[in-house]
Amino acid sequence: MADEQQTLLDEQALAEATSDPAARIDALRREIEHHSYLYYAQDAPELSDAAFDSLMRELRVLEAAHPELIDPSSPTQRVGGYVGEQFAPVGHERRMYSLDNAMDLDGLDAWIERVVEAFGRMVPVVCELKIDGSSIALTYEDGRLVRAATRGDGATGEDVTANMRTVKDVPLRLREGALGAVVNPDATVELRGEVYMPKSSFDALNVAAEANGKQAFANPRNAAAGSLRQKDPAITANRDLSTFIYAVADERALAVSGQWELLAWLREAGFHVNPDVELCETREAVHAFCERAIERREDLPYEIDGVVVKVNAFVQQESMGYTARAPRWAIAFKFPPEEKTTLLRDITVQVGRTGKLTPVAELEPVVVAGSTVARATLHNEDEVQRKDVRVGDTVIVRKAGDVIPEVLGPVLALRPDDAQVWHMPAACPSCGSPVIRGEGEVDFRCISIDCPAQALERLLHWASRGAMDIDGMGEEIVSRLVESGRLSDVADYYTLDEVELSLVDMGRVNKDGEPIRLGATVAKKLVAAIDESRGRPFARALFGLGVRHVGKTIAELLAAAYPSIEALMEASEEDLAAIDGVGPKIARSVFLFLRTPDNVAVIERLRAHGVALADAAVDAGEQLPQTLAGLTFVLTGSLVDSGMTRDEAGAALKAYGAKVSGSVSKKTSFVVAGEAAGPKYDKAVSLGLPVPDQAAPLRNLETAGAPAAPQAPPLPAQFPPQPRPSPGARTDHGPATPL
Repeated sequence: MADEQQTLLDEQALAEATSDPAARIDALRREIEHHSYLYYAQDAPELSDAAFDSLMRELRVLEAAHPELIDPSSPTQRVGGYVGEQFAPVGHERRMYSLDNAMDLDGLDAWIERVVEAFGRMVPVVCELKIDGSSIALTYEDGRLVRAATRGDGATGEDVTANMRTVKDVPLRLREGALGAVVNPDATVELRGEVYMPKSSFDALNVAAEANGKQAFANPRNAAAGSLRQKDPAITANRDLSTFIYAVADERALAVSGQWELLAWLREAGFHVNPDVELCETREAVHAFCERAIERREDLPYEIDGVVVKVNAFVQQESMGYTARAPRWAIAFKFPPEEKTTLLRDITVQVGRTGKLTPVAELEPVVVAGSTVARATLHNEDEVQRKDVRVGDTVIVRKAGDVIPEVLGPVLALRPDDAQVWHMPAACPSCGSPVIRGEGEVDFRCISIDCPAQALERLLHWASRGAMDIDGMGEEIVSRLVESGRLSDVADYYTLDEVELSLVDMGRVNKDGEPIRLGATVAKKLVAAIDESRGRPFARALFGLGVRHVGKTIAELLAAAYPSIEALMEASEEDLAAIDGVGPKIARSVFLFLRTPDNVAVIERLRAHGVALADAAVDAGEQLPQTLAGLTFVLTGSLVDSGMTRDEAGAALKAYGAKVSGSVSKKTSFVVAGEAAGPKYDKAVSLGLPVPDQAAPLRNLETAGAPAAPQAPPLPAQFPPQPRPSPGARTDHGPATPL
């Protein structure tokens, strides 16, 4: 080993090291970095593990003897010392855009035609595998890694620097040979790519999780994202993460002319760059690359979900520009949904908070698109019979959009002779009460007001973020309270106290065999959250009641017309139907709900416990000018540039008289599109509707003025501040069901 180690440093470095510890430390760091680069980025090691470890040991000894020489970019600092402000918000140098998708070769060709139209000819494009991982932005200053951030909402991510330092193929400083291409050595350079977990490492991680009684990760992408956000960098270090780096935030920071040259520079700088890339000059070459990627997908050691095609030249990218959601100069060709066959073991029935019965396919577990599928909704009885799936069938399963499990149908040749046509049971599987199917409806419902399954879902809905937002009141705790008989309707929340909550048995035992209780700390936080929920706006309480057909938007419309529960209960069915956006069907549901004695009793108990069931009156002098009256807005995507959430923006628009709709039509005045806008943006474009920059109508309206449209009134100076709702609110709508 000693002889091998002696060959690693040149004579000058060895001579300096005998008298200059700083020189020796610097030489060791460079040598270690060089061999790390060969091992992790080039997959071409030149040094045995033993010799490499020997160099690391010597470096640690020297740094321990000379702590003044320790540097965050030293290989010894990948785990340890430097922690920083983990998960603090980090603004990206430029927004990290999403990509538009081409779901088939026709969609890809349509994008190529747009490129040809833009330049009058086919221009070179770069094809890269689309890694199914977690996006990362790495910032280097003076050639050293100073910050790593997640993608977040595209504009702001989370600081995960301490954890990314543990990922061994991430260079802590750029290789010297690449520094000459950095245009301004004094400026930072933000580089971007994907963090992923190899398939083999993912499998090993889940085996270990199951052996320790922990929940397995759904897929390698989730495992990578979860590993990246560990509070302890040492845990991240043991998760075997890797990266592929493929982009720069601002191409002007480097003396490179295009994507192909950028990838070469990234390799030279020390990054792990995917070798499966190709510079294509014809449509046929692009197709061939995509077809090879599909064929090789299963054989790769990591997950991919498509191919990214980019116009190569940066000047041409700039010429094509961006939409509100994505660059026009790139497209993601998505692979056809992966289909697998498996056994349909059973069809069970799930009861929702509104009493709706949903058939669920119980499958022999099968891996589809990177994760294990064991269940899939069958929606309703008509759908089961349309697809003609039966217990015992071998069925074809895929993931819609590589996300949602879906049963396509049976393999009839493999159907057992005794397979029976499936029908919805006549009695509720939760409480045994009769189930009914309303005229003209596809869904069956349980009619019992005491159904335990409905009670649990109703209680969870009331506590959800979009409704009363009782932080921490999740399914596990609510289930325990329902099982104990302590919670039966939503008014019961407001009778809970810290002592009884702290003693709730969580159904687990500690190492001494003693039952695990909820505990005083959690109980105190829950009671505080319950108390805080009493003051939520009336519309949120109305949404939380779970009236059939009443989602968040309808609840807001009802509360605007009748700003108290008393006024709403006095309204006739005809009055309710006359509210713009409500109509007779919803009016009937609300009218009946508010005249069901059990529901009225719960409402009275809520009022008695101090829950706000009325909005504060607004003085005429405080009412905002209705300058947007007559205009209909549709909000889609994440409005990161505006500084608002969609809920905030919607509330602000309504405060000035606008109508905010959930769907795009010819009657829509403006579509405000943000990050990942989706099909609403596409429909707006197809209808020729105005799509203003999101910041213009939503940030400072006095400066921006009204979006350009015929007869559009001037927008008010600025929207009033709105409370920021918590993310992840449930928005499922359902029937009127007693509380």
